[in-house]
Amino acid sequence: MTNEIDETSGSMARVHPRWLRAMHWINAVAIVLMVMSGWRIYNADPFLGFAIPNPMTLGGWLAGALQWHFAAMWLVVGNGALYLACNIASGRFARRFFPLPLHELAADAVAALKGRLSHTDPRHYNAVQRAAYLFVIVDIAILVLSGLVLWKSVQFPILRELLGGYESARRVHFGAMTALTTFVAVHLAMIALVPRTLRTMIFDR
Repeated sequence: MTNEIDETSGSMARVHPRWLRAMHWINAVAIVLMVMSGWRIYNADPFLGFAIPNPMTLGGWLAGALQWHFAAMWLVVGNGALYLACNIASGRFARRFFPLPLHELAADAVAALKGRLSHTDPRHYNAVQRAAYLFVIVDIAILVLSGLVLWKSVQFPILRELLGGYESARRVHFGAMTALTTFVAVHLAMIALVPRTLRTMIFDR
């Protein structure tokens, strides 16, 4: 019996397939490494007028932070591409994230703000969850594309111009990173409120 068929059965059915749970934790580690090393790179030239506290950064110095950042970047890109491929090929992407009607999203957002959003069945995403996860996919894509401009600006002139130039790409990259860390903070807060969602991402059922 496949994971997707199991999702329609009883309370002990699988919530997430094994490959998705493995990719989730790989991505979590990679994002932590990427963000912390990125903060250290930012501190080498804090163009927004403030610096990140050094204990929150990774790499020790600029060259070390760059090595960590590139290593994490390739992990995020490879893991993310495999995640999308597996989701699309299995049909899971369409089943889990679509449709996403605006009226349902608005209703679930209001319910979430009032603390009344239901989490009775972890096998199904509500509209807020679907929108949040789709947003993260797009945000990581923006992080990677803007990061390519910062890394190989001469080699990607069209992409650089689409982002408004090198300096604009730095701000886009920092903004996308901030959006990602905000998502992670909200994600962790929701886990604290609904701890069984963590168990379903660790255990098979």
